[in-house]
Amino acid sequence: MNDKRQMPSDLAQRLGERRRAHARAQTPSIWRRETFTLPRGEARLKAREWFSNFPKAAYMTEIEFWRELADGQIEFTIRRLPSAD
Repeated sequence: MNDKRQMPSDLAQRLGERRRAHARAQTPSIWRRETFTLPRGEARLKAREWFSNFPKAAYMTEIEFWRELADGQIEFTIRRLPSAD
């Protein structure tokens, strides 16, 4: 048994690493994904920019995953369908 005290953020980090490793091992998908790590205000602006450039109705844009890091920054992944052109 591990004597080190586990924190919820440790579990979140392990699950995130597992998800990314699993995603790399799978066949490529049709979704375009991009992950950002930004301060809260900049993260909001970046998300608004994406939704403005790639409207949800046309590209099915969504925030696929997000979490707040220990330093207060926000890590998030946005996904969308590629353009039809």
